[in-house]
Amino acid sequence: MLKSLKIENFRCFPSFEMQQLGRLNLLVGTNNSGKTSILEALQLLFELPINPALFGEIVMGRSEYTNEDGVIRLAVRHLFCNHRINEKAQISILGKNQIDESRSISILKLSKMLSVSQLDGLKNTIIELLSLPISPDDIVIIDAKTITEWEQGYDNTLSKTQFIDSSSLSSKKMIELFERIVITPEEDIVIESLQVIEPRFKRIASFSSGKYRYEGLHSGFIVQLSDEPQRIPIGSMGDGMWRMLGLALAIVNAKDGVLLVDEIDTGLHFTVMSDMWKMIWETAKRLNVQVFATTHSNDCWQSLADIANAENPSEDGITIHRIEKGKQNSIVFTERQIAIAAERNIEVR
Repeated sequence: MLKSLKIENFRCFPSFEMQQLGRLNLLVGTNNSGKTSILEALQLLFELPINPALFGEIVMGRSEYTNEDGVIRLAVRHLFCNHRINEKAQISILGKNQIDESRSISILKLSKMLSVSQLDGLKNTIIELLSLPISPDDIVIIDAKTITEWEQGYDNTLSKTQFIDSSSLSSKKMIELFERIVITPEEDIVIESLQVIEPRFKRIASFSSGKYRYEGLHSGFIVQLSDEPQRIPIGSMGDGMWRMLGLALAIVNAKDGVLLVDEIDTGLHFTVMSDMWKMIWETAKRLNVQVFATTHSNDCWQSLADIANAENPSEDGITIHRIEKGKQNSIVFTERQIAIAAERNIEVR
């Protein structure tokens, strides 16, 4: 579990550091302060060595690319601070855990080439994952063949990092995650999570194909309620049910790893926030998951205060980190400080 994180020359951060990280970490701050960029940095730190396609996914996820006749042009300069790459430019992401072991990733531009460096423990190993030429205008050109090779060479069952963006997981991704935990104790956690929103919830099943498969953004699952004999498409039960399903599936599939969630409160009514945090916190402790999430919501952080206050304090730690533009360090609120801020109505965002 990371106890500190240092980011250099990535996105909006010339240099930025977070200390006192806990098992559950909520990032707050104004728009464009860099909260999502921190999640991206963590994703690169943990996933890039095993998933070279992640590099392109992050750039494309921000619409920093063009696609002309199947040729994808990634504008990689936008990954670097001030959107510029020079001969000395280097993105550095360093994390340290509780026993002072280090894990780091560096993305460098040397002689118009990209490479990746990973520090595992005290060993420095160069991993040539991204040996791709960069054009004079700082564009990486990737053809469909390269993307296919990346995808075929990546075994996603090895991943212990799950990322949920503000628009939630896709149906395809959620079906994949659900099928990994069917008829396991983790499936019970998922069902209990959905009962937070709908107490009548009884069963859930996935349908990836078939004559009667419902279509659309929130498709692929049908549910059964305790007092309703018909099978109900999960899309009929609202965005909150879909969001909670995604959160539950992601955290149980991040066992011994990391869960990253952008705008964790998306689609959730304030009345279920405390129960959502309780599910996240208890599951994170049970499955050894470290959680990083962002929010703009006052209800969201105050609901987290209920959990922080109840822990009194916990060994693993619940923290809120306020990210401020131009500041090199986050402002940390510990469990006790979170509880006091909520009780006295002190703004932490």
